[in-house]
Amino acid sequence: MRIERVELFELRLPLKRAYETSGSRETHQTRVIARVESEGAVGWGESVAPELPWYSGETPKTVWYLLDEIVIPALMAAELHQPEDTERIVAWIREHRMAKATLEMAIWDLFAKRDGRSLSKLLGGTRDRILCGVAIGIQPSIDELLATIRRELSAGYQRVKVKIKPGWDASVAEAIRNEFPDLPFMLDANSAYTLADAPLFQRIDAYTPMMIEQPLAHDDIVDHATLQREIKTPICLDESIHTGDDARKAIELGATRIVNIKAGRVGGLTSARRVHDVCREARVPVWCGGMLEMGIGRAHNVHLASLPNFSLPGDVSASERYFATEIIGEPFTVRADGTMLVPTGPGIGVTVLEKVIRKIAVRTKEYRATRKAPPKTKPRASAAKRAARPSAGRSRAATPRSRR
Repeated sequence: MRIERVELFELRLPLKRAYETSGSRETHQTRVIARVESEGAVGWGESVAPELPWYSGETPKTVWYLLDEIVIPALMAAELHQPEDTERIVAWIREHRMAKATLEMAIWDLFAKRDGRSLSKLLGGTRDRILCGVAIGIQPSIDELLATIRRELSAGYQRVKVKIKPGWDASVAEAIRNEFPDLPFMLDANSAYTLADAPLFQRIDAYTPMMIEQPLAHDDIVDHATLQREIKTPICLDESIHTGDDARKAIELGATRIVNIKAGRVGGLTSARRVHDVCREARVPVWCGGMLEMGIGRAHNVHLASLPNFSLPGDVSASERYFATEIIGEPFTVRADGTMLVPTGPGIGVTVLEKVIRKIAVRTKEYRATRKAPPKTKPRASAAKRAARPSAGRSRAATPRSRR
């Protein structure tokens, strides 16, 4: 299969509520949406790079640059036999995983639609519904945090993730446990601490969170292994895991007991599935992280989370939580039992509202495959003239003559 046409759309939408972490406070999300077309099928992908490079080195501008200048030309010149070929073709590009994932995930959707299968089935998913948790940003006060948790629990979520930062940590864990004695909750530090903070995490142990996500440096596994030996709460790695090899090394070092998988962070669905498989082999549970996705990215997350080792509730929450404007026709909802159904239609299984995307896009660009002109050939001579010509490799003198 060859890609015949690609379109990029840049969307910028306000969040319903500001979302604060230890590294940023976000009020809008800018996304690069990719539309990929071949053989009558269309696939869709969505970038997850934040507006500022606080989570990784990527932003929507770097995503657009890499797709425009390098990735799209490379993939349109290639023959794709399976979706995994995409990763192989762009593997030489260092970093820029979120940019590569944008087109790679669209190509997975394209292949699934061409085959008439759901993306879940093409990936090897085994679940018809996924477990849902919710992520809550840093709040103005403990009281407001507890009120937010109550509201989310009433919506059916099975697990709550709460962002922490220095000064907003142990007291938060204590308040949650006192208010909700049986609640499965976790804390996400987004790399805000150092090994010197081990005594703090030892105090947090008393409040029995499910896990502490990425407490130390974004690129570290060694110090995380040291910290894990000093605390009881399982450490979950996020930013440190970019490949299956990263997961393997972190597990072997004892740096993590749980892994957060985000397809955008690891370069796409092919790499995400590889991380999943490494963790499953090591009996380390995984869950699907979120990056405040719009509808297309959320759909990809739902299908990814259908793989068998996604045994913990992820951050795949309802579509309505973040944006007033929807770009898919069947927004995702959380059921009363805290689960979300995996679409069964071809590809990502939801209707992309293409007219809405075209209307609200702040920038667009189209790419079409160039058709090579057929090689020029000389007109063929008539049979009589061909017969009168000397045979190849034989001199005219050797050509038999007719007898008189």
